[in-house]
Amino acid sequence: MRAVIFDLDGTLIDSLPDIAAAVAHVFSRRGLAALPPDQIKVMIGDGARVLLNRAFGAVGQVVEEADHAAFETYYTAHAADLTLAYPGIEAALQDLQASGHVLGVCTNKPEAPALAVLDALGLTKYFGVVTGGNSTPYRKPDPRHLAATLQALGTDDAIMIGDHHNDIAVAEGLGLPAIFAAWGYGKADWPLVAGAAFEIPGLVASLTH
Repeated sequence: MRAVIFDLDGTLIDSLPDIAAAVAHVFSRRGLAALPPDQIKVMIGDGARVLLNRAFGAVGQVVEEADHAAFETYYTAHAADLTLAYPGIEAALQDLQASGHVLGVCTNKPEAPALAVLDALGLTKYFGVVTGGNSTPYRKPDPRHLAATLQALGTDDAIMIGDHHNDIAVAEGLGLPAIFAAWGYGKADWPLVAGAAFEIPGLVASLTH
């Protein structure tokens, strides 16, 4: 039975409100006005460091190392204040697990806040491994990031599910199938699309048999 690996932000959880709040916190330390969440939304997907680089660049500023530290400290403490699992996600995870699939998370979010939000939402129990953006030397779209997740699960056969072209790229890099989550933050030109979470088990089944 193939493993099923999920991206986190924009796939399992709607974390935009808390991410935007964390960026606003860092900006306030520098005397900068907060960016609107819709502007932050398109910056998500390549990890916290890239996110802050983009956010500060958008206002003509250069991010400092202290900004990265402040972001991670604040966000880890507030990662689940406003964040929710997408409708139908937990039911889909239960269905996949009951069908015998081993599940994992491969995210560019740093490991500590990734685990914090999954714990807060009661989702950690579904996943055999959670690989964060600082868990290995690699991050998506580098396929070695996904390979590390699979190695930790003890398999090399999996389906990747995510809302970002990086998620498609890591799967393609390992010659594995992928499902694009259309409800998230990113865009990808990909034929196999889940329009809502309840569609995931059926699509996974179609790739398994």
